[in-house]
Amino acid sequence: MPAIRFFEEDISYKLKDKKNVRRWVNETLVAEGFHLKEITYIFCSDVYLLQINRQYLKHDTYTDIITFDNSTVTGEITGDIFISIPRIIENAATFKVSATNELHRVMIHGVLHLLGYKDKTAASKKKMTEKEDYYLAKRSFIS
Repeated sequence: MPAIRFFEEDISYKLKDKKNVRRWVNETLVAEGFHLKEITYIFCSDVYLLQINRQYLKHDTYTDIITFDNSTVTGEITGDIFISIPRIIENAATFKVSATNELHRVMIHGVLHLLGYKDKTAASKKKMTEKEDYYLAKRSFIS
């Protein structure tokens, strides 16, 4: 059964509007021509995500998100998306947006990575930001 799940590691955090978030993420996948198998969001601390960054990506830096694509069938999405809640809160203050808006941006950013979008070059980063903005505007809810 297709699923979008939410877990916490090393922090206490409860996502609001889970039902609406699930619908929004699934609608994004469908709009891009993909089918949901399973996405797991893991909300965590900076320290927890730094350990993952060091262990799996060999990067010794803090980050707001790390996405692991576990898909095995073309067009079917399976992945794990780790998000640092402290980094989200800090970035929201930096960018002068609500923490909820920043969290949603990062959540959809991870989904876009699962869909094959990249953000390593200026052009790909621009395209990623345009897609984030587009799907953020498609939310029919705001917490």
